Amino acid sequence: MSSLGGRRPETTGPRSRRAHRPHRPREEDRDVQLSKALSYALRHGALKLGLPMRADGFVPLDTLLQLPQFHSFSAEDVQRVVDTNRKQRFALQPGDPSTGPLIRANQGHSLQVPELELIPLETPQALPPMLVHGTFWQHWPSILLKGLSCRGRTHIHLAPGLPGDPGVISGMRPNCEVAVLIDGPLALADGIPFFRSANGVILTPGNADGFLLPKYFKEALQLRPSRKSLSLAGNEETECQSGPQA
Repeated sequence: MSSLGGRRPETTGPRSRRAHRPHRPREEDRDVQLSKALSYALRHGALKLGLPMRADGFVPLDTLLQLPQFHSFSAEDVQRVVDTNRKQRFALQPGDPSTGPLIRANQGHSLQVPELELIPLETPQALPPMLVHGTFWQHWPSILLKGLSCRGRTHIHLAPGLPGDPGVISGMRPNCEVAVLIDGPLALADGIPFFRSANGVILTPGNADGFLLPKYFKEALQLRPSRKSLSLAGNEETECQSGPQA
């Protein structure tokens, strides 16, 4: 594959010890930039950006690439980011002659996508044995008090295991500090729906207010700097605010 824009570090003339470093982003940095731009456009900004999003979340790739923020990227760049994204955030499909290739985000939308490819998990047996939400210390006191929230998205994201477990490719950030284990069967019995996205993330809209209440928490774990159980008692909020414990 040819280099993007033909950018090469300069090699002639007097240079300081650091001057051999290229001042332009490397290809992998551009891929991160492209991935972030795709995430915003396909999960949150399609309407504001004037993208014709279908009910299943797909938009024409050619139309997307005409937006100013994508002018320096090609269809080949997008294909590479889709293929190499370890969390499988995006999906491409050929489309038809009238649209050309189509792209969508597999999950994480704040936009309403009524026909997003989600598999309903309607029985306790259909749910993964473990349902985990990863978060950070700054959010833990509020979560312990009020429960998990969609926080502007259409779903709360859950992973089928802890960070580093086999099969956990998405659903939580790898650097999360607290893991909340969810009693899926109990929530399901109370009418809370669950779905599996195309990239294996377990999604739930929570209750009518967009919350998964603390009554559905089975366990909570501190993940860093070492793993240990956390109390789920409401009167432990002050202790939790102090951050990680050795």
